[in-house]
Amino acid sequence: MAARMKLEGRTALVTGAASGIGRGTAISLARRGCNLALADVNVEGLAETAALAGGGIRISQHLLDVSSQDAIAAAPDQVMAQHPSLDVLINNAGVAIGGTFEQVAPVDFEWLISINFWGVVRMTRAFLPLLRASDDARIVNLSSIFGLIAPPGQTAYCASKFAVRGFSESLRHELEGGSIGVTVVHPGGVRTSIAKNARAAKTNASAEEQDAQLKAVDRLLRLPPEIAGEIIVKGIEQRKPRVMVGRDAYAMMAIERIAPVSNWSIIRRMTGL
Repeated sequence: MAARMKLEGRTALVTGAASGIGRGTAISLARRGCNLALADVNVEGLAETAALAGGGIRISQHLLDVSSQDAIAAAPDQVMAQHPSLDVLINNAGVAIGGTFEQVAPVDFEWLISINFWGVVRMTRAFLPLLRASDDARIVNLSSIFGLIAPPGQTAYCASKFAVRGFSESLRHELEGGSIGVTVVHPGGVRTSIAKNARAAKTNASAEEQDAQLKAVDRLLRLPPEIAGEIIVKGIEQRKPRVMVGRDAYAMMAIERIAPVSNWSIIRRMTGL
């Protein structure tokens, strides 16, 4: 078994760090003495995360839109201006859209893919040279349980998260034997604002029906992001290739293995969705 990755004194870049899982992960890293480069489009949220992470470590804040190629291209120099090295890249930033494939406008579908998938790919490409300079580095990409199962009404989100999973697993094999490991994370129902902030597709559903759907989804978002972040950081320390976050994530993984084609009919009966 490989030795645990020691995070004290190392530096991690976390995207989507202004709230939710990104914030929870950053705080868990800080408790271990890991320096932080925090990135997000929410400046106020970044400042709150930096304050919660506490003192005793180097913390930098970076306004970064991961849908922008130009912003990502400039990011390595900006991070290196405040940190001597980079050891962990956590691609956490993500968005959601509600609606079926026919309901979601092409521009919205492409917007989601540009953040959830191309953001991961471009950040990895931009920061890979810096990670190669580390003697012990890790790339951590956030997929989802919707990178394992594919319910209706989530074509855009599932497409992005399955893509993140495939990209991460292939990249892990390509980097095998070197100093860079790859972890793909599959969170289950974590209580973040991603569902509430999701773009809504144009539908014929009434306001009452849409509200009922949001409440049904909200009931499944139970795990506090602080606990999710701790699970992810423990997975990094243990050099896990895959991290499942939450009991529901493990349950979905088991159902998918047992019923790779018909899993949604089982899950629908279990959840009432």
